Amino acid sequence: MKFIGFALDVIEVGRTEGELELKEIHKQQKGFAHGGLVATLADTVAGFAAYTLVEKGHNVVTGEMKISYLNPGVGEKLRAKGWVLKQGRKMNFCEAEVWSIAQGKETLIAKASATMVTIPPGDIKPQS
Repeated sequence: MKFIGFALDVIEVGRTEGELELKEIHKQQKGFAHGGLVATLADTVAGFAAYTLVEKGHNVVTGEMKISYLNPGVGEKLRAKGWVLKQGRKMNFCEAEVWSIAQGKETLIAKASATMVTIPPGDIKPQS
């Protein structure tokens, strides 16, 4: 998150939001936000939303994510919102939205659904 300049500013149980100031490095041709960047923001807010619900010491990884790009991401900022739709012991089913902000106007640019998998402590073993 720090590498791309993204920061979470809302962290609640089962819900997170964050914002990114768009810079040239984030853009592809025609000045649109890069699709990989948009997917990363959706993945991040969904993952952190799930992480707020797991037991202390557990981790969360993305098991599956589907994203639909609805509009080009143009403007000064991107805002991402993620929430848990259904909580489970081993999986959390999440959704996310990414919005572009241009001259104060918000436009929905992507929607995502993700399955976040809970990894209990001790299940992650170092590779030899």
